[in-house]
Amino acid sequence: MSADVKYHVHLNREMLAGAEVAILPGDPGRVGKTARYLDPEAHFLASNREFTSWLATLDGRQVLVCSTGIGGPSVSICVEELAALGITSFYRIGTTGAIQPDIELPCVIITTGAVRLDGASTHYAPLEYPAVADLELTNSLVAAARELGLPHRVGITAACDTFYPGQERYDTFTGYVPRRFQGSLEEWKHLKVLNYEMESATLFVIASVFGLKAAMVASAIVSRTRSETPDDAVLAQAEENLARVMKRALQLRGTARS
Repeated sequence: MSADVKYHVHLNREMLAGAEVAILPGDPGRVGKTARYLDPEAHFLASNREFTSWLATLDGRQVLVCSTGIGGPSVSICVEELAALGITSFYRIGTTGAIQPDIELPCVIITTGAVRLDGASTHYAPLEYPAVADLELTNSLVAAARELGLPHRVGITAACDTFYPGQERYDTFTGYVPRRFQGSLEEWKHLKVLNYEMESATLFVIASVFGLKAAMVASAIVSRTRSETPDDAVLAQAEENLARVMKRALQLRGTARS
């Protein structure tokens, strides 16, 4: 491996071709789809472990799409290495579980701030430090959702390190949830938290500490108060909605302007 290629993402500055904006899905399988939605001529760059990357051109500017895998630790690696390569704005996209029972599927949820139920963010700042999204990037997502006429909500997300106990799921190997999380779903519902996911707190804290910009948009594929199993049609629509919102948000910001 060349000395200027980052160890995990297998990218260097030359490969990014001046890109300053990155879209971060969790699933490597969504990277190519997202990139090609922005640009039919988008091309593959690299794949190593959970980090798969493609480069798209939108309105004459380069946009990187790079998967992070699941959870805060892998997000921290991705942001560290991409920031070193000149990425200054990060848009996290993904699917999510709705907490508020009035959220219809596949509603677009735009996060303004995250409940820090993760561990990775504490390696960058103490828990008293807020996990908040960048205002400009967030406003671009809200404006895009409105313009496209997509149902959307804007607010607080609970960001957990675990998919099962941290999100109070009982359909597990043991069926047991530690006392710390028992009743937490109901608690977050009463505190008007919109949804669960696993990356936003880490992303927001790191971006703020580094002086970078970050935002989060997700699409609800399950309502946690009603069901745990996503419908295939809902999932497909969710992915399409995210791609549409993301493309329009970039265009509203002047594409890849950081």
